[in-house]
Amino acid sequence: MALFDLSGKRGLVVGIANGASIAYGCAKAFRAQGADLAITYLNEKAAPHVRPLSDELNAALFLPCDVREPGQLEAVFEKIEAEWGKLDFLLHSIAFAPREDLHARVVDSSRDGFLMAMDVSVHSFIRMAKLAEPLMKDGGCLMNVSFYGSEKVVEHYNLMGPVKAALEAVTRYLAAELGPQGIRVHSLSPGPLKTRAASGIDRFDELLSRAAERAPMRNQVTIEDVGAYAAFLASDAARAVTGGIEYIDGGYSIVG
Repeated sequence: MALFDLSGKRGLVVGIANGASIAYGCAKAFRAQGADLAITYLNEKAAPHVRPLSDELNAALFLPCDVREPGQLEAVFEKIEAEWGKLDFLLHSIAFAPREDLHARVVDSSRDGFLMAMDVSVHSFIRMAKLAEPLMKDGGCLMNVSFYGSEKVVEHYNLMGPVKAALEAVTRYLAAELGPQGIRVHSLSPGPLKTRAASGIDRFDELLSRAAERAPMRNQVTIEDVGAYAAFLASDAARAVTGGIEYIDGGYSIVG
């Protein structure tokens, strides 16, 4: 018996880069609970790494989606509307900042780098919410991925701290605005995970080991841990939960 039954539900997963991606951990959990999936890939260079995962998950749709390319995100939702006519949940698991800005002090970040980080990491979620809203006629669930560096200064997290803080604020406002339509909005906040995106953060291995040492559970979370929680949030069992920052970090966020 499925722990959280997602049978009959259809979801969009944006952000799978490889088998270590948080989005892949979530997609596996969604599928295991019975959901049909639409999975996106960044570009033709990324497609060979993502397609085998999409095939493994029996994804109904496999679509290109670079949010920086005009029209691509809209095309994803047009295809979903044409094929499914509805959408029940969505996972946004993408973030980007130019390397030179990510490795610099926040005070030294460039205007263009800051705007790009906000556009890809935050405003794209707003755009997805707007496109998803008319497809969630019976309600739904929107999720993004954040990190504890949004609220506390985490060494070397730099520009992504303010960016993730903005993403979490957007989560609360969208939850308030879309709640009357039965659409719930969440930020998943996992502990440090060794993903392709995280590899761009300077001295990330130190952050991983520190988190495992300090978290009350004394271990590192996995993409499967995040996926299990995301599947719960996407299910009807979580119909009374919205607007929160959902920590999946072994208790790391409670330690001073």
